[in-house]
Amino acid sequence: MDHDAANTTGAEATIMSITGRTGRTTGALRKRLAGLAREVAKFGVVGALGVLVNFAVFNLMRHSTDLQVVRASVIATVVAIAFNYVGFRYFTYRDRDKSGRAKELTLFLLFSAAGLVIENGVLYAATYGFGWHSPLQSNVFKFLGMGLATLFRFWSYRTWVFRTLPAREAVASAESFLDESPATSAARPR
Repeated sequence: MDHDAANTTGAEATIMSITGRTGRTTGALRKRLAGLAREVAKFGVVGALGVLVNFAVFNLMRHSTDLQVVRASVIATVVAIAFNYVGFRYFTYRDRDKSGRAKELTLFLLFSAAGLVIENGVLYAATYGFGWHSPLQSNVFKFLGMGLATLFRFWSYRTWVFRTLPAREAVASAESFLDESPATSAARPR
């Protein structure tokens, strides 16, 4: 038994038995996790700026107009959605497939509308269901609604809207895996 096989967890041993490799699987997993961390960080930057836009417009609308709380929030959310699309398309997901912009925008708006309902549904329930409508309470429940909607948006945008192109690394990894298969190595002259 080699040293690598003796120092593995059960999951690593299973992967090694399936793939026949030791270090490559862990390195590929680390690379994918690092890529996901970068994506989450970029999403967070755009999202944080979007939150600032959303709160600024919401509070401006609340204090300078006679609009009801939820209507002011819906307007603020729509402004933030427009801001976020530009940020996501040209910063967070700039390396993603750009071929179907009409479809991308349609899906973005569809999932953003669902997020708008989640975000403002929380505010609506707090305001009209529980009677919590002071400026502080409105901002707190708007923030909670934004948090729930953000989780939904992150999943939906990365899964359906800004889809990845086939990565060169994935293709190279698959090709190298095929090159190292037992059938290929047995057929090669030594």
